[in-house]
Amino acid sequence: MKLTAVCVFCGSSPGARSEYLEAARSVGEALARRGIRLVYGGGSVGLMGATADACLAAGGHVTGVITRRLLGLELGHRGISNLEVVDTMFTRKARMAELSDGFISLPGGMGTLDELAEVLTLAQLQEHQKPSGLLNVAGYYDRFREFLGHMESERFLLHEHREMLLCAARTEDLLDQMEAYEPVSVEKWVHRKTSGTG
Repeated sequence: MKLTAVCVFCGSSPGARSEYLEAARSVGEALARRGIRLVYGGGSVGLMGATADACLAAGGHVTGVITRRLLGLELGHRGISNLEVVDTMFTRKARMAELSDGFISLPGGMGTLDELAEVLTLAQLQEHQKPSGLLNVAGYYDRFREFLGHMESERFLLHEHREMLLCAARTEDLLDQMEAYEPVSVEKWVHRKTSGTG
């Protein structure tokens, strides 16, 4: 599929390893090289700021979406191509998804996991057909992927839905996977029967 804009979910912290910042910069640069607009949470700090700065430095276009509260804490990036200010985190996530053709998750914390889980859930429910991928820097998402395997083995997740989540250690490889992505069309429910029913 043709990617014109990709939303990047990532931490507002730089994390514990230099590899995380390097990966964030590589994503920003790669998007700019491919003529793909960057959509992200609008922050100026951590991996968020590094991704945006690298994209801009490489001649790319960056749209940030941030809440009024976070902007008021002076975390908003004032130097990007376009900064949209919204009232709530719910609106922020919806707007970022609306503006994007696909999603990349870099290392991050609870907010990143929330954003990743939401777009995966919506894809599972066939609310959208956009690819989602993990940039698995230094094995950051290994345990998360193992947990998805546990969910599948415990029959809370279909294998087909588990496989929707793309994964690569290199930015270019992940973008190639996203562009080759074929949407999954399978019923969500692993097993409709619940305990206590006949």
